[in-house]
Amino acid sequence: MPTLATSTAKSPESAPPPKNALDRFFRITERGSSVPREIRGGVATFFTMAYIIVLNPIILSAGTDKFGHHLSGGQLATATVLIAALTTLLMGVIGNVPIALAAGLGVNTVVALQLAPRMSWPDAMGMVVLAGLAIMVLVATGLRERVMAAVPIGLRKAIAIGIGLFITLIGLVDSGFVSRIPDAAHTTVPLQLGATGHLNGWPVLIFVLGVLLTLVLLVRKVPGAILLSIVVMTVLAVIVDSVAHLSPASWGLTVPKWPGNPVAMPDFGLVGKVSLFGGFHEVGVLTGILFVFTVLLSCFFDAMGTILGVSDEAKLLDENGDLPAMNRVLMIDGIATAAGGGASCSANTCFVESTAGVGEGARTGFASVITGALFAVALFLTPLATMVPAQAATPALVAVGFLILANSIRDIDWTDWTIAVPAFLTMVVMPFTYSITNGIGIGFLTFCVLRLATGRGREVPIPLYGVAAVFAFYYLMPALHLT
Repeated sequence: MPTLATSTAKSPESAPPPKNALDRFFRITERGSSVPREIRGGVATFFTMAYIIVLNPIILSAGTDKFGHHLSGGQLATATVLIAALTTLLMGVIGNVPIALAAGLGVNTVVALQLAPRMSWPDAMGMVVLAGLAIMVLVATGLRERVMAAVPIGLRKAIAIGIGLFITLIGLVDSGFVSRIPDAAHTTVPLQLGATGHLNGWPVLIFVLGVLLTLVLLVRKVPGAILLSIVVMTVLAVIVDSVAHLSPASWGLTVPKWPGNPVAMPDFGLVGKVSLFGGFHEVGVLTGILFVFTVLLSCFFDAMGTILGVSDEAKLLDENGDLPAMNRVLMIDGIATAAGGGASCSANTCFVESTAGVGEGARTGFASVITGALFAVALFLTPLATMVPAQAATPALVAVGFLILANSIRDIDWTDWTIAVPAFLTMVVMPFTYSITNGIGIGFLTFCVLRLATGRGREVPIPLYGVAAVFAFYYLMPALHLT
């Protein structure tokens, strides 16, 4: 199986003719892929991001709005799966890229902890819809694409590497291999090995074995290495849980247990429960605009980083480092933001876990169609879809993180410190702050400052100055008491 570090899509001139209408529509052969590889990639992506079906309802239902109302966990699960299915299918068919979408982590926390406590839930979700509409306007005017095109190649590679490090940390944390040290420990060290400073318990062993199995299969170039590892470790986790009788808490969100009733009827009660402008009445026009701006900024740059990173690893960028038909991809992302708000499951955005599918060889939107179809099936089989524990799925993120790093780090000009320093900061800030947006913002700001300080300010594209100014304002908002 070709890895991220070595596989390249074939050019239209050198690729053999398409085999059928499906091949022709998705340009599967042209991009050096195959239908089985796309299917494996789509399935791998689904299983590495299926946790969102459980996690998003937990985050949103834990919050209360200004009037003390909670959202229903069951209705949130339905809305989460529904919008993930529709937007991922849309990305596959129209965008033709192997990028899946679902409710964005980070944005849902903003909605639950910053917006909802100051207004009703429909008002808060209306803010998300407005942010999505604003993103769509930026795409339609070409501004969003111009911003992405203005990013230097070195920073683009740094964004990809930062995402690789970020998803590696996500894998380590979600599996329990690394955990946060409680503040009560009075230590400056924020993370530790395992839950107690040591590796204990069967779940962590499942993760370690999963990482080793994934890497061995990749090194031996076994077809379907990532997906095969997920399946094998899930089966092993089910056996271990049934024999050892572990507590559900030891596994985290998902317990590897065959559900008594795998079928669950969806509840669409939250779909359409939104008020576009009610939030402005509750918090005022200025604060309302800042809330929309906060959601917009997070969605805008999280998706930008993910699209560039995943597309780069899938070898879909042209000789200028641009993604053909980028506007379609960006428009779908804007639609996903608005759709998530409209269904009350928070903004949907491109998921970095899509790199797991790319690691399986996915190069086209057909992989996203497979992922979207699996989400659609999960509408009725939510208990079954969520039986894969994080310890079985997250080894894929660790392996893909390495592949991204190996493929991109050599392309940064480390002799030019005006690009090397911003690239370095972009790479480390993403995982260290658990935010793609923060990494991009710090990288852009540093790049502009260093180029100006060395008399090379004219080499910085004008859109980047505008973006850097926006980020500066964003970071200063708390100090200015604007949030």
